Amino acid sequence: MIYDLAIVGGGSAGLAAGIYAGRAKMNVIIIEKGEWGGQVNTTAEVLNYPGLMNTTGPHLMSEMRKQTESFGVEFTSREVTGFNLDGDVKEIQTDKGVIQARSLILAQGASPRKLNFEGETDYIGRGIAFCATCDGELFSGKEVFVIGGGYAAAEESIFLTRYATKVTVIVRGADFTCAKTLGDKTKNTPNIDIKFNTEIVKVWGDNAITGAKFKNNITGEEWEHTGDSFGVFVFAGSEPSTHMVKDRLEVDNYGYLVTDENMKTKIDGVYAAGDLRSKVLRQIVTAVADGAIAATNAERYVAHQKERLGIKEEYTQKVAPKAVAAEVKSSSKNYFITQDVANQLAGVFARLTKKITLVTVVDPSNDRSQELQKFLEELTVLSDNLDLQVVQKGADTALEQKLKVDKFPVVCMLDENGDYSGVKFCGVPGGHELNSFILTIYNLASTGQAISDSDIAAIKAINKPANIKVIVSLACHLCPDVVVAAERMAILNPNIETEMMDIALFEETKKKFNIMSVPAIVINDSKLAFGAKKLSEIIELVNQG
Repeated sequence: MIYDLAIVGGGSAGLAAGIYAGRAKMNVIIIEKGEWGGQVNTTAEVLNYPGLMNTTGPHLMSEMRKQTESFGVEFTSREVTGFNLDGDVKEIQTDKGVIQARSLILAQGASPRKLNFEGETDYIGRGIAFCATCDGELFSGKEVFVIGGGYAAAEESIFLTRYATKVTVIVRGADFTCAKTLGDKTKNTPNIDIKFNTEIVKVWGDNAITGAKFKNNITGEEWEHTGDSFGVFVFAGSEPSTHMVKDRLEVDNYGYLVTDENMKTKIDGVYAAGDLRSKVLRQIVTAVADGAIAATNAERYVAHQKERLGIKEEYTQKVAPKAVAAEVKSSSKNYFITQDVANQLAGVFARLTKKITLVTVVDPSNDRSQELQKFLEELTVLSDNLDLQVVQKGADTALEQKLKVDKFPVVCMLDENGDYSGVKFCGVPGGHELNSFILTIYNLASTGQAISDSDIAAIKAINKPANIKVIVSLACHLCPDVVVAAERMAILNPNIETEMMDIALFEETKKKFNIMSVPAIVINDSKLAFGAKKLSEIIELVNQG
């Protein structure tokens, strides 16, 4: 199948492009390797998007995706590995095969840029962080430093005052480079101290940062901060995701794609939108505008190409399937699974082909354990392929030993044969982790998401027992993909057990491994890794561990 338009990137630029292209009756597919919504999902408050007085990043992206789906746009979760931009039909190589399209919009965005000061890489996960929403809570009661003077640094400094005892902002220039209103708000926020014309030189410590050196870049004066462990959040701009195309397309001195005012690159039919494009302002509103302009011009290009080639196609709008409310067995008394959530889950659960059992061992003295039971009771009634077994702690010690239950709250998944699948969630699935929980159910109770044959072979080749703990925060947008990948390994190999752990509920684990960033992966209670990892990288960690 040849699509009219392929969009790489499911953030605000990609979704806006999808809305405009879908509404123009184009045959569109959006490709995203991570979480739909992109970096906007890390924004706790969105106060400057026209027409919305106050919303959150995740809510805005959720609504934008629903709107995109309403125009029949197809979504696929894949990782792009390369491009062939020659000819009338563009090819996008992915880990699940090749996608062909007559036009292409690149909207992969950008990722946090490192400053490469001494100790920055060594202390990632040990005090160095790049996402306040993901890791801010881990620094409750501690001091933190924020490095940067732009929008992200100013906004996240304010956010971090929710947790930190003091926030010190290190700004290289003489003032903030963001809007004056935001800069002034940061300056006037209690518990924020700002050092202008200052740079970070290095950090040091043992298992965590206990010292940092700073330098005034005008006077040359250096000063140090030492003490108990503290955090250093780096917001020093972004690195555009252009490495796969920078040799074919024009980029500026910083690696951003250069386009004309119509978002067109130097190759016909290839457009760029959002944060990976060279421009003055990188905000949600400008990304959305880029996406709309790129899609509009892609539609004109494709129409001209079809006319030139004599291609006549009858358009049939693809409408996203909707669950009928009356068919969804959700109660108005539900606390966790509301009618809206139930309707969203209906499409996933309709594709379950195997009956599996969720087993929760309930500790009556643990409030979260009882919350988890309530959540599971509301969830499992939505599908005949989901059974729930509730066991009181101590009532069936043999079962607890079989499932290796040693912490609460906990739910374990049994496969269609009633055997323990190695899948375990220690926490109440909420926030971003509701997605990972539902996808893990789908992967166990059906053929599951497509993964490469090489990854399947590598997983099945692991011939020694392995325990994988994926330690997360429910606010972390990077965590769900790691959880789903690690749980998939347990599903495919009986030697592997994977546990998702909500760090907010397990202070002892946080202290034991000195975790100051999520996602964190612990292999066999010894090997520790931080940050987003692909399935192949987790496989490698297990083999090394």
